[in-house]
Amino acid sequence: MPTVEELYRNYGILADATEQVGQHKDAYQVILDGVKGGTKEKRLAAQFIPKFFKHFPELADSAINAQLDLCEDEDVSIRRQAIKELPQFATGENLPRVADILTQLLQTDDSAEFNLVNNALLSIFKMDAKGTLGGLFSQILQGEDIVRERAIKFLSTKLKTLPDEVLTKEVEELILTESKKVLEDVTGEEFVLFMKILSGLKSLQTVSGRQQLVELVAEQADLEQTFNPSDPDCVDRLLQCTRQAVPLFSKNVHSTRFVTYFCEQVLPNLSSLTTPVEGLDIQLEEYMPLPPEEAENGENAGNEEPKLQFSYVECLLYSFHQLGRKLPDFLTAKLNAEKLKDFKIRLQYFARGLQVYIRQLRLALQGKTGEALKTDENKIKVVALKITNNINVLIKDLFHIPPSYKSTVTLSWKPVQKVEIGQKRATEDTTSGSPPKKSPAGPKRDARQIYNPPSGKYSGNLGNFNYEQRGAFRGSRGGRGWGARGNRSRGRLY
Repeated sequence: MPTVEELYRNYGILADATEQVGQHKDAYQVILDGVKGGTKEKRLAAQFIPKFFKHFPELADSAINAQLDLCEDEDVSIRRQAIKELPQFATGENLPRVADILTQLLQTDDSAEFNLVNNALLSIFKMDAKGTLGGLFSQILQGEDIVRERAIKFLSTKLKTLPDEVLTKEVEELILTESKKVLEDVTGEEFVLFMKILSGLKSLQTVSGRQQLVELVAEQADLEQTFNPSDPDCVDRLLQCTRQAVPLFSKNVHSTRFVTYFCEQVLPNLSSLTTPVEGLDIQLEEYMPLPPEEAENGENAGNEEPKLQFSYVECLLYSFHQLGRKLPDFLTAKLNAEKLKDFKIRLQYFARGLQVYIRQLRLALQGKTGEALKTDENKIKVVALKITNNINVLIKDLFHIPPSYKSTVTLSWKPVQKVEIGQKRATEDTTSGSPPKKSPAGPKRDARQIYNPPSGKYSGNLGNFNYEQRGAFRGSRGGRGWGARGNRSRGRLY
């Protein structure tokens, strides 16, 4: 094993040889042997090996393997030095191999080392994007779970930072082609990340590009299969896919397949739906409770007041309102008389609590303008007021006899559209008002006995229905399953 002095002496021989450096194979071999020495020898070898690598093509495999030994050394300082120098080996046909190695090194738990790997990957990406993608996707398709996970996250976070001259049309086509292979067998979280990757590609910003993405999502959603409402994985997959598809829909990219599937397969099975997320239900009646029963003394017989989830109700009530336009006789049909009675009781009870919160919100925002409205607390209140006003408009429509579906609202999570001068404004009523005076069928109560409205509650992100991924994709990853991937034992870098 060479000493530090011998390493420096042979380094000097190679450095002084200039154009004849390739003639000093023995000197370079001494440097390669430095990986067998102590800490100081290894650190020097980690710097010297890549410096002269290109001059000895016949020793390329030996040099790369020597550097890989250093990348797996127990000493973190040696590993960091070796990783930092790895891009110097990314020449010609060696680049995909170096990309593959760096991708495997993403599994490190050392933060400084992890950052070095990321920087090294980015540097070779700029040298040869296609070759680097080859290494990344090789590990995504065949690597260990931790490597696969971090390689996907690398693509989802770093691609958008690369300049246009790196992400050419050909490179984006390669990303799409390789992503389709991965999407044949993904978990739910992986699917969301790949949709983030693909939707960020410039070549898929066109109408035809968005249509391709919708088709990918539809394939993942299994819209050709019968919906199984009792299978949480099936429900979760459909919800996840629908959330990914919605932003892609436009005048020229239609949602017909998804809407048809929901109307034919999902809505008829709502009563037996098994939600994959604890505490989440997509049935409107679950968020519009019946008034609690009263005890003989006229007070609430229950111990706990229900919470009103206004942001959920806005979405679900709007959906019901839109569907009602397509079937206006649904609530008025004789067969549904009891449903209408129950529904109006729920609407009236909810409207009472709604009016309380509209008044509270208006009072809280009264007189506030400019900077005062930009605080986090007041931003929430502004959105909350829009949510409650929207619900109020929809409830008033449904209290008509027969129920009406004519009003339009701008949903709280959508940007307000500016109306051009001279353009007719769509009918919209977002002003609060008193709930309808006509009470639904049911026992009349003395004014002194009317139950106080329940306390209200808004979701953590008002108007935002993107709940967190919770690992709800269970089962094995066989075929197109959305379950957890099987673990693989860690092997040597190659």
